[in-house]
Amino acid sequence: MEQALYFTNSLSREKELFKPLNPPHVGMYVCGPTVYGPAHLGHGRPYITFDVLFRYLTHLGYKVRYVRNITDVGHLEDEVEGTGEDRIQKRARLEKLEPMEIAKLFTDEFHRCMRLLNVLPPSIEPRASGHIIEQIEMIKKILDNGFAYVSNGSVYFDVIKYAQSHDYGTLSGRIVEEQLAGAGSERRELEGQDEKKNPADFALWKKAQPNHIMRWPSPWSEGFPGWHIECSAMSRKYLGETFDIHGGGMDLLFPHHESEIAQSKGCCGHAPVRFWMHNNLITINGQKMGRSLNNFINLDQLFTGNHPLLKQAYTPMTIRFYILQAHYRSTLDFSNEALQAAEKAMIKLMNSVKAIDRIKPSAQSTVQIKPLRQKCYEAMNDDLNTAIVLSHLFEASRIINSTITGKEQLTAADLTEIKKLYDDFLFTILGMMQENAADDRSVDGLMNLILSIRQEAKLKKDFAVSDRIRDELLKLNFEIKDSKDGTSWSKN
Repeated sequence: MEQALYFTNSLSREKELFKPLNPPHVGMYVCGPTVYGPAHLGHGRPYITFDVLFRYLTHLGYKVRYVRNITDVGHLEDEVEGTGEDRIQKRARLEKLEPMEIAKLFTDEFHRCMRLLNVLPPSIEPRASGHIIEQIEMIKKILDNGFAYVSNGSVYFDVIKYAQSHDYGTLSGRIVEEQLAGAGSERRELEGQDEKKNPADFALWKKAQPNHIMRWPSPWSEGFPGWHIECSAMSRKYLGETFDIHGGGMDLLFPHHESEIAQSKGCCGHAPVRFWMHNNLITINGQKMGRSLNNFINLDQLFTGNHPLLKQAYTPMTIRFYILQAHYRSTLDFSNEALQAAEKAMIKLMNSVKAIDRIKPSAQSTVQIKPLRQKCYEAMNDDLNTAIVLSHLFEASRIINSTITGKEQLTAADLTEIKKLYDDFLFTILGMMQENAADDRSVDGLMNLILSIRQEAKLKKDFAVSDRIRDELLKLNFEIKDSKDGTSWSKN
């Protein structure tokens, strides 16, 4: 915890030194999925990003309470206007299932994909439907403080009233007057719109229509909570009225996170979060990837290659590596070429890790390993720059390969240091892991057998056979390296 850690705070739009409210404890909340469909590549980015943050804070010695919710009610089709059908209820209607069956099905699917991506489970994973009481109590306080009103059994947050005493739009940079002007000029006759005092107001509680299955009793009507109030109530319950970090995708910045700030201030009188962190989007041809835009690729489709846009299947670790190669705040555009390049780079790095045990230590070293560790810490401390961390790990890979070919020398202490570098940063912090360990053992055995046959051919001076084995293996992307210490191999 002696590291000087800087994150970009979306609220100030600047890098700020991270100091938790109650060290060594850190409270972190990340918006979880709305479970009405399979998890897709766009979901992978925030959960991998904040998994790395969770891992790094834990590595530094912080005691992190990581809360990531499941949204299983209240997320309507038009999330800006707060209108339309509940997304889970709509899927249930189409599939002729109960809404909670849909929620259970896709929650399980989400968890399975996260395990494959080696995303650690959060400390607490609350469900919106399990915290209706907390949401109702929070709405009552907002009403008591004069920042909400009841209309025809629904409760709306009064943005104009709130803006008279608080800044509204500080996170997203939106100005209330512009929102009202834009909404007013394009106002449509939608369900619930005529209930609002102003188009910019958003629902805290919605009265259920007769055909709405998911409903709970409240002081105002039988209905269901608004999407935004769910996260405010659950983060407040498990992390307190003020906590350290709130994360999520850039697409949640408005209206979801902006509304969370307003609700919490309207309830408690102060800001709920000290550090807002947002990862940028994964795009396809420059457009946000999302289920609502129908341009997404499910994680399972990536793992199997079963999608028209995919040229091949990609392993979960290839997907994780692809995401970590870019800084979390930069846009990441999907392409097969980018995924193939990530796969090739990842294999090269993993092969270097395996090769460490085959290196014979020297009495003295020709390179410095310890500075790489400090450089990795500096990259992580500079706004979680995983791309730079990987570049330093590739430098370690270059040193390993140079040592195998005899260009460099490493002592036993250096080899221990370089193994710990990979253990700490590649595996523990970045969350990468070796895939297909059983298959790897089989390949290792076969390659050792082939290399022994090749060595026998060389001893018999049958260089034609020796060279043929080397050349044929190269065609299969197995590279053979001869050095004074013997022969080694790697898969490109």
